[in-house]
Amino acid sequence: MKKIYSVLVENRTGVLSKVAGLFARRSFNIDSLAVGETEDKAVSRMTIVSSGDKCVLEQVEKQLNKKLDVIKVKTFDEFDSISRELMLIKVKYNKNNRRDIMENCEIMHAQIVDMSKSYMMIQICDVPERVQLLLSMLRGISIAEVARTGTLALTKCIENEK
Repeated sequence: MKKIYSVLVENRTGVLSKVAGLFARRSFNIDSLAVGETEDKAVSRMTIVSSGDKCVLEQVEKQLNKKLDVIKVKTFDEFDSISRELMLIKVKYNKNNRRDIMENCEIMHAQIVDMSKSYMMIQICDVPERVQLLLSMLRGISIAEVARTGTLALTKCIENEK
């Protein structure tokens, strides 16, 4: 079972280390972690995807709420939130596989953002499952480098939201 935690924290040195340490000390797994400033420069949002059984995931939330630097913890399920991941992937291509790569990009709504004589860089921003699917589709090609952001998520828009 996976859960997405949206954790608002004070934007200070060492907060990421403290949160990561919480997971490490208790042997909780972090599947994905993304951190960035919010609209308020004094606050950062950590989006953490963790997996485990129901008891472990409830414990993760309780432990996060105990941290002094943590302002608020929200958990998302896939039906009440929108999640995205960005991946850049550099592949080596030749005249034999160039068309296949371009067709895969078109099917997956990925963009070719840079090219040289023998390399192309592809960008995809989509749900994590589709990002992983594109990576799997390109496995047979010579992949040079991959960079992924990790999952980002927010709750869906609600009219009465403050």
